[in-house]
Amino acid sequence: MNQVKAQIEGGQLLGAVKAQLVTMAKPGVSFADIDTKATALLMETGGQPSFSMVPGYHWSTCININDGIVHGIPHPDLHIKSGDLVTIDVGLYHRGFHTDTSTSLIVGKPHGEAAHFLEVGRQTLVKAIAVAIPGNKVWDISHVIQTEIEAAGYNVVRDLTGHGVGKQLHMDPAITCYTTGSRDSSPTLSQGQAIAIEVMYTMGDYHLVKSPDDWTLSTRDHSLSAVFEETIIVSSPHPQVVTLAP
Repeated sequence: MNQVKAQIEGGQLLGAVKAQLVTMAKPGVSFADIDTKATALLMETGGQPSFSMVPGYHWSTCININDGIVHGIPHPDLHIKSGDLVTIDVGLYHRGFHTDTSTSLIVGKPHGEAAHFLEVGRQTLVKAIAVAIPGNKVWDISHVIQTEIEAAGYNVVRDLTGHGVGKQLHMDPAITCYTTGSRDSSPTLSQGQAIAIEVMYTMGDYHLVKSPDDWTLSTRDHSLSAVFEETIIVSSPHPQVVTLAP
């Protein structure tokens, strides 16, 4: 099976897993409960949890809450509360290739600024994916993310990037959430290329700090943060999003 076919198949499986994990995000549920379910679902596909293949990381998911943005360890003593902003990040290694996806949600009824904050991220990802066509540049994706997020009054993260994805979970090119350097010097996107586009942003200061667990990254000012990520195949006339929830 070639890479594109394997990642399309794996992405569909991962999207279904993501959808089931989102339904678990309810008050009283522990992060470990979600991770245990993720492990079972991912193994049922016949593949492996991508994240547990990362050296030193022993879980199938990264789960973050409120000011936590990435790499959150699903501790059994952490429980979801109503009103929490929860980010679930999960990956699948299927037939020799990885796919990667994240989503953020408010537990309970979203309201006010938090609801708007998440909707901006969702729509920004849609717009960023739309420019991931052959011949365009990585710079074009970064430009859309930065422009849309900052226009809404929020900030994009500088310390983390989206990435290529394939035989390894994290590969070149790095896809920043902001533009750096000239467009001409940016890598060109090619037909059939697999990339994970990540919209990572904060309601306040974009600077991040690492927790004592040496994994979890959170906003320095404790402002809310969110991540929306899909694995896509660069194609024309439209990119193919492979990790959408059914």
